[in-house]
Amino acid sequence: MIKIVIIKIDIIDKDSNYIGEKIVLNTDNKTPITKWIKKYEKQSLQEKKDKIGLLNGGRTDFQNQNLVFLVSINHPISDFAGYYHVYKDNVIPTCIYISVRKCIKADWTNDRDQFMFPDESCLKDDEFVSNCLTYVIFHECNNIQSKYGVNHWIPFSEADLNIKSKFESSFMYDFIHGNISSSEQEELFTEKKKKKQKAIQFSVEAKEVFKAGKKLWKYYHSQPSANVNASFYDIRECFQGRNDNEKMNNKSGDDTYNALISELRSAQKTLALKIQPKVYEYGFLVE
Repeated sequence: MIKIVIIKIDIIDKDSNYIGEKIVLNTDNKTPITKWIKKYEKQSLQEKKDKIGLLNGGRTDFQNQNLVFLVSINHPISDFAGYYHVYKDNVIPTCIYISVRKCIKADWTNDRDQFMFPDESCLKDDEFVSNCLTYVIFHECNNIQSKYGVNHWIPFSEADLNIKSKFESSFMYDFIHGNISSSEQEELFTEKKKKKQKAIQFSVEAKEVFKAGKKLWKYYHSQPSANVNASFYDIRECFQGRNDNEKMNNKSGDDTYNALISELRSAQKTLALKIQPKVYEYGFLVE
């Protein structure tokens, strides 16, 4: 038997003005979101699928959102425990996991809120799924780096970017456009009866993110020293550089890049607003 306790608390600002209401929920025996993503990792691990990254799932509350990120499969940090393996067939649950954790800003009113095992009908919501995929491809917690293994996260084709060299992996572009081979198609979906993968359809908001991202990728590949297999992280590192403490700088000395990354971030914020209501609708959080 599940016992639910709900407490409503008035939120007051520093000047004692009422600014809203906060619902505090305590559910005995509730299942955390980390159990949900682990389920899809185990399925892929048993079937020995191809790995395309590692997910640091962090803890289950808002105050530890900075611990949620992707890294390459051979990244030195991957030696630590607590990572989930990302395979070609669990990329969607992974992107949903990251998106719901990142699309709502943490603040003092929600930093103890817990993310929970969702209603799995979220996986059948095509727009939600494609929005989450888009959000993660272009999010700055996507720390995939080409120097630590094959970069499977390039969402464009060589023709899209006007480059002649071939990518080491076209997985993400093929996945988006329904170009996965028939044998791979059956492995990429949990519903085995699904015979054919269709090209993913994107919302207006997601299309704006792709549009801004494509401008950024094309500008990077116009540089003489561009790495054909560069990831989003690699592109940011190239233009922004690092400070004396080896931390990536917030801005670049290249004004064109600054304008392009600003456009992309703005489109990402709009997409986040599109995703946010679904976080509550599917029970990742209780409103």
